[in-house]
Amino acid sequence: MSEKTADSLHVVCPHCQTTNRVRTQQLGSAPDCGQCHKPLFTGHPVALDTAAFERHVGRGQLPVLVDFWAPWCGPCRQMAPAFEQAARTLEPHVRLAKVDTEAQPALGARFNIRSIPTLALFVGGREIARQPGAMGSADIVRWTQHALRRAPTV
Repeated sequence: MSEKTADSLHVVCPHCQTTNRVRTQQLGSAPDCGQCHKPLFTGHPVALDTAAFERHVGRGQLPVLVDFWAPWCGPCRQMAPAFEQAARTLEPHVRLAKVDTEAQPALGARFNIRSIPTLALFVGGREIARQPGAMGSADIVRWTQHALRRAPTV
């Protein structure tokens, strides 16, 4: 069973939230969801509510980089295009997601988000790194890759 796990990953669809098993060598081949037949990777961050957060972070086996933000936050709006660009660079090996802390206050409270924007990187359902403040696309990519290299294997 561990050999099968190494050959494939559970990837949650950004459209219908169905968990799909994808062979690791097919990640870069634009795989589609087995349920809704839409692309599993869009090059755009996924907006998450609490239920979708649980699926992507808890069931998906890709690292998930979450931008905790709010619509009234100037630095959050300023960083949004950079986060979007980082999604195009980091996918399909990292899922990028956004959590609107105003619309999803329970998630902000659960993760003790005290300032926004805050990036949090989750691997294996656990937060492994956090970075408050707005960053450019190259810095987001560099920070994420560095954090993943330092992450304990799950």
